Amino acid sequence: MSASVDPTGSAASAASTDSATPAASAAPAASVTAVSTAAAPAAAGPYSQAVSTGSTGSTGSTVYISGQVPLDPATGALVEGGIQAQAERVLTNIGAILEAAGLSYADVVKTTVLLADIADFKAVNEVYARFFTGPVLPARAAFAVAGLPLGARVEIEAVALRP
Repeated sequence: MSASVDPTGSAASAASTDSATPAASAAPAASVTAVSTAAAPAAAGPYSQAVSTGSTGSTGSTVYISGQVPLDPATGALVEGGIQAQAERVLTNIGAILEAAGLSYADVVKTTVLLADIADFKAVNEVYARFFTGPVLPARAAFAVAGLPLGARVEIEAVALRP
C-alpha cells in the first residue's frame, strides 16, 4: 500500500502494484500573475512589465520588475536630457509598476543597474538615492554594458517583496 494525497491535503490510502509510482504532492501549484500599468511604458517585446508570485496582498510573495529604460509612457519615446533625466524616468516607471502591484520603493529588496557608460555611475547614484531612502536599502549590482535598447543610457530592474 502507498499513500496518496488529495488536493485538500488529506492523506488517503490507495493500493499500488507499482512501487516506483510517486505519491501526489501536497504542495499547491505556484501562482504567477502579470502586473501592468498604463503609467509605465508597455513591454517592448514578449515579456511582462512585472510578474508577481502569490496573490495580491500575499505576505512574502515576490514581484519581479522587468528592466525599465527611460521611455515616457505617454509617448513611448526616450526622454530627452542627460543621464540624470533618464535615471529619473526609469525610477519613476519602476514606481508606477510598484504602485500597480500595491507596493512602494520601501518594498524593493534588490535592483540591478545597467549603464551604457560606467562613468555615469555617480550621476545615476545621485538620482537613485532620492528614490530609495528607507532604513533598509535594497541590495544592488551595477554593470557597464555594451549597449541598451533604444539607445538608452540606463536600465534598471527590481525585485520587491510583499511585507
